Amino acid sequence: GRIAAQKKLMAAQAQLSPSTGAGAAESVVETRTTAMQITRELLRNKGIAGLYKGLGATLLRDVPFSIVYFPLFANLNKLGQKNPDVKAPFYVSFLAGCLAGSTAAIAVNPCDVIKTRLQSLQRGINEDTYSGITDCARKIWTKEGPTAFFKGAYCRALVIAPLFGIAQVVYFIGIAEFILDQIPKRRD
Repeated sequence: GRIAAQKKLMAAQAQLSPSTGAGAAESVVETRTTAMQITRELLRNKGIAGLYKGLGATLLRDVPFSIVYFPLFANLNKLGQKNPDVKAPFYVSFLAGCLAGSTAAIAVNPCDVIKTRLQSLQRGINEDTYSGITDCARKIWTKEGPTAFFKGAYCRALVIAPLFGIAQVVYFIGIAEFILDQIPKRRD
């Protein structure tokens, strides 16, 4: 939705621009903006601080996510152990990772909504601008209601669940340890 709105806004701006000729609107070629172009534009317009816009909101989302995820995963995974001395089967780790990841994703979704709004580069015509986390949360609450904080929660949970399930299986079967063992050790 937001990307389509940005494309429409950019196309409308290109048509209204006095520097374009009469036939320019018909020959508008859609080009993709690269990450480097966005980075250069941010640095040019907002300086180095522009690269860190929304860092507080990102931390506000990621720290509570970890606080919910890791203990929940550990407890769910422990339920699958037949014996405290033996690791739970890999499928239990997978399911525990999926369930803990999706639960944590939904729990912190309000913070993700705030982060996304703060980090948006282009705003639609009727979209608000925000001065910070508190201002953003207040405007969302008053103009859209509390349910707006859970926009996209279902989709986010569907993406996060397999991601964290797979991550736990990779850890379970020892790929992470194998890779870490391949890194040369420093000798002091």
